[in-house]
Amino acid sequence: MGSQTVVADVADELARRVAAGEYQPGDLMPSVRQVAEEFDMNRATAQLTLGRLESYGFVEARRGKGFTIRDVREAGGIDVYRHLFRFSIPMPDVAIEMFRDIVEVERGIVMEALLAYTGSEQEIDPAELKAEIDELESLARQEVPDFRQILAIEVGLVRRLLTALGLSMQRAIVNSIGEMVLDVPEAVEAFFAGAADLHVLVWRALVAVWDSGSGPSDAQLALFEDLFGLYHEKVIARFEELLDTAADGHEDAAHAATA
Repeated sequence: MGSQTVVADVADELARRVAAGEYQPGDLMPSVRQVAEEFDMNRATAQLTLGRLESYGFVEARRGKGFTIRDVREAGGIDVYRHLFRFSIPMPDVAIEMFRDIVEVERGIVMEALLAYTGSEQEIDPAELKAEIDELESLARQEVPDFRQILAIEVGLVRRLLTALGLSMQRAIVNSIGEMVLDVPEAVEAFFAGAADLHVLVWRALVAVWDSGSGPSDAQLALFEDLFGLYHEKVIARFEELLDTAADGHEDAAHAATA
């Protein structure tokens, strides 16, 4: 196993402990010597590991003291939130709460982008949009759809709309949300609580509205918002199911190991 893999694996384990509250904010992290001894590595590799943990935003270096644990939930930025979400998956209550926040923010930004683009001068070549949607449909029709690739394309479509609208802050947030979700297989699968074909149908319906030039009626907008809300509730419910199933599997494995 290469040293970079060791550094990444051990940094992830230390980050998981911070996320789980095993290390408390304000406390000192184990020293370079302690990390080296616990994980059977040399001190140079242990130093790199703690440096990687600092790059995650979970600790900060204090001259003459070592590394102090940050209050990542209170003071962490969006990059810290991304890592925190990934390391919270073994703690379903925490992960579900975070995922609900992610979904709510994503829904607000995507809805804003879709409605704003409908009412604006549409600058994206419709042929380019349709080509990407054709790719989505091709992926969705596979015997085993690649959910991760489909979701990555959808994030790219939303990014293009936000770019056309000049909404650079929202675009940055969507990029970060995409990275958060794509990091976690359970989150990716949850976004397909409905069939992958439904994602394609929604995009085709949107393009049809944009092509018409007349925009949706108030009734259509209200229906669209309601359906969007129901869809995201299904996404959250599916995420809960996936984490519950994973937790049950871990419990069964633990019982089998001790039997």
